[in-house]
Amino acid sequence: MDRRRVSSGTTWEAEVGYSRAVAVGDRIEVSGTTATDDDGAVVGVDDPYAQTVRAIENVERALAKLDASLADVVRTRTFVTDVDHWQAVGRAHGEAFGEVGPATTMVEVSALVDPDLLVEMEAVAVTGTE
Repeated sequence: MDRRRVSSGTTWEAEVGYSRAVAVGDRIEVSGTTATDDDGAVVGVDDPYAQTVRAIENVERALAKLDASLADVVRTRTFVTDVDHWQAVGRAHGEAFGEVGPATTMVEVSALVDPDLLVEMEAVAVTGTE
C-alpha cells in the first residue's frame, strides 16, 4: 500500500523520528498535535479553549495536505494537563466535530513537552478512498 507522510516542518520530527500525519490506504493517523503557530510558539497560553481550537486547526491543516478534512475524522484522543478544563476543551471539540461525532477520549496527563501546553490531540481519519 501507498504510504504518504506530512511534516509540520518542526525540528522535533527529524530528531524524534515521526511525521505529523501518515496515510496508508484510506486511513490517516495524525500524531499528537498541540497549539503552536507556524514558528513553534505556543498559542493561547493559560487558555485551554484557545489551545484546543488551535490544535484542531493544526490537525485540520495536516489532514488537508492528505486530501482529507475534519469530516473524515473517526476518532480523537485529547490529552489535558488538568481534567478540570474538560468543559472548555469539550466545547472547542464540539464546535469542530459536533456534526461528525467521532469516537473520542480525554485523558489527564501529568505534563506535556512544554509547560505552557495544556492540550494535545491525536486524530484518526478514514477517507473511504485508497
